[in-house]
Amino acid sequence: MNIELRQLRYFVTVAEELHFGRAARRLHMTQPPLSQTILALEDMLGALLFDRNRRGVALTAAGEALLPEARRLLAQAGELPDLVKRAASGATGKLVLAFVSSADYSVLPPSLRAYRAAFPQVHITLQEATSDLQLEELMHGRVDAGLLIPPLPDKARAELEYLPVLTEPLILASPADLPELRGKHEANLRTLPPLPLIIFPRPISPGLYDAILAVFRAAGITPTIGQEAIQMQTIVSLVSAGMGIALVPQSVSNLRRPGVEYRPLAQTTPLVETGLAWRRDNTSPVLKGFLDLMRKRL
Repeated sequence: MNIELRQLRYFVTVAEELHFGRAARRLHMTQPPLSQTILALEDMLGALLFDRNRRGVALTAAGEALLPEARRLLAQAGELPDLVKRAASGATGKLVLAFVSSADYSVLPPSLRAYRAAFPQVHITLQEATSDLQLEELMHGRVDAGLLIPPLPDKARAELEYLPVLTEPLILASPADLPELRGKHEANLRTLPPLPLIIFPRPISPGLYDAILAVFRAAGITPTIGQEAIQMQTIVSLVSAGMGIALVPQSVSNLRRPGVEYRPLAQTTPLVETGLAWRRDNTSPVLKGFLDLMRKRL
């Protein structure tokens, strides 16, 4: 069975006019081809749609059942051009975005608010993941873009584009009851007690790991690594529990935990970068809209 939209449109017009002559005029055609089209539709469906008699035309039970469905199909067909245009422009679709935990306290919330305002019909799927896992997901095309901490390995740089979106210094997260820090705005690593360092495992985020240890080396200190954790929330929670100190990106100070204090360091720290990575061959209009928005925000 191959019902055409033209046949449904003719049927709906006759059903609304209940007169073949008026329906033909409304369709800007003559009556014979209209009648032939309705007869062909009835033959295809195996049921009469109209009761034709001397008093006029009336819908049969089959015609009454078909009418709302025919209207629905015609309405859906009428929406197709706009649907296709919106999909082609990136106004509709799906965006899969991964992010490191530190981005949740800096660039992610305002970027999502701006994107949702500009593209309210795009479905966003968020995946919190460490930088190494994001690179794997990006390389296999399982996410559209990722907010991660560089550097990118050589193989990834060959296939991914990268856009820096944030640079920030490292600050100290310490237990709130350290007497050495009482009343001080800055923290000097040389005057702190030898508390264990809580840090990311290096394979998870080598850029951040190396930046943190570089601060200690510049201060002439070899820290004792007490705990390793893969999420910023866990690191700060361990500091709150008195398990040690941590150096974290400045934006993490937006993460409040009882028993934790954040202070800038007296030592000069390298800037930690967060950037957006995506596959060079990803031609998704939805991704393009997100990238355009991120570039405008820089």
